[in-house]
Formats: sequence, C-alpha cells, structure tokens
Amino acid sequence: MRPAIIMTYLLIYRSEFHAAPTKPIREMPSAERSGRDQLEGVRRKEKEIKDRADILRILNEAKHITIAMTDVDGPYLVTLTHAYHEGKNAIYFHCASEGRKVDILKRDILHYQHDRVWGQALIDKGYVEGSCDHLYETAQFKGRVTFITDPAEKRLALETMIRKNEEKPGPVIERQVDDKSVDRVNIGRI
Repeated sequence: MRPAIIMTYLLIYRSEFHAAPTKPIREMPSAERSGRDQLEGVRRKEKEIKDRADILRILNEAKHITIAMTDVDGPYLVTLTHAYHEGKNAIYFHCASEGRKVDILKRDILHYQHDRVWGQALIDKGYVEGSCDHLYETAQFKGRVTFITDPAEKRLALETMIRKNEEKPGPVIERQVDDKSVDRVNIGRI
C-alpha cells in the first residue's frame, strides 16, 4: 500500500506567515474558492523551499508536528511526537487508543477516501529583536491517517521514532521495544 503523505506537494516557508483567506471559504464565491483544498504557493517566492533534501531536513529536525482535522464541532488541532521514514515515505506517530483525536481519525478512515489531515513541521529559529520578525522553517503537508496493525511495521515505526528523538536510541529500543509493547502501542501513519 502506498503511504498517503504527499512529499512533492510540500511548501516550505522561511520567516513568512501564511495568511488565511479574509473570509471563511464557505462564504467565498465558487470561483474564488476554487483550489482552496490544495496547498497554495507562497506570495514571496524567494522564501519558498522546493529542494526535497531541505524539506526532509525540516521534517526530520522538527521536534514535533501539528496536524489539523475536522470534527463535527469544527477544526481540531493536535501536536504529536513523530518520525519520518524515507523508505516508507511515511510520517509515524504514536497515540492513545481512544479519545477525540482517534475518534475523528477512525471516522475519517471509514467514511472518506481522500486526504483528511493537514499538518506542519516547524523549526523555530527565534525572534529577531528590533525587527518585529520571527524566523522559522516549516514544511506543510496533507495526507490520510491509517492506524498500523502489522507488528513488523509497528516495530519499525517505534524504532524510527526512538532513533529520531533519543540521543542514545540503542538502550531505549532494547529496553522498551518488545512484542508486548508493539502489540499494545497505537501507531498512526500519514
């Protein structure tokens, strides 16, 4: 099965806010609304990063990602610990087996056949004193979340997340990744 992350569609910003439309999309005339479900280019093209190596660097260096989804009550954002696996072209995250986020994602898996989450990985470069500017790099993505049931891929995802986030991953993997923990953990894939 092909992972749902769309790496070729990532848009990256350096020190640039991506402004939302001034009117809610629902209220826009259809001609103005056209294409709003697609990631848009940046206004200042000199700030856009298109190089795949830079995109992957940001995705790998970011401490966490934030994903947005839609619930019956409106937008819902969550911040997640993650890791990107290039061979699988997938972003992995772990989470509880129940709760609002999981309920929304499982509902989307059952009822929709298209991308249902939008997300971003952000590297904060800090505020620039005296210029009223904040520097950052961000990779934005969209995709479809699936929950992994295959024990081999769950183990791969756990080890990938530990390698990304731990200074000394070997002992942590040895201590925490076993058949019982793999069976118990809930792993999402974008």
